[in-house]
Amino acid sequence: QVQVVESGGGLVQAGGSLRLSCTASGRSFRHSAMGWFRQAPGKEREIVAAISWRDGNIHYADSVRGRFTISSDNAKNTVYLQMNSLKPEDTANYYCATDTLGQGTYNYWGQGTQVTVSS
Repeated sequence: QVQVVESGGGLVQAGGSLRLSCTASGRSFRHSAMGWFRQAPGKEREIVAAISWRDGNIHYADSVRGRFTISSDNAKNTVYLQMNSLKPEDTANYYCATDTLGQGTYNYWGQGTQVTVSS
């Protein structure tokens, strides 16, 4: 079993910054990719950013490109999401997930951390 734990959420004013962290732990496993997702009330979950462990490729949603940066510490099985120039529409519960099967689906998820951006 793999545990995924996020931290770093909170309340920030528009234009501010937050940094989310996510660490995966548990029995021996290998990441294929780790990603950040978010879900706002009444909306579907959407991918925010993802990073491939195998080749370092990074994907960003159009809505966050240029404002958010995903990075990783492979030795610590940790991924970060630096969020700058936050907007009220970034308010959501942010989830971290990992793909340990290499099949393009995220099979372990964290409980989420709330990010609230006030206007």
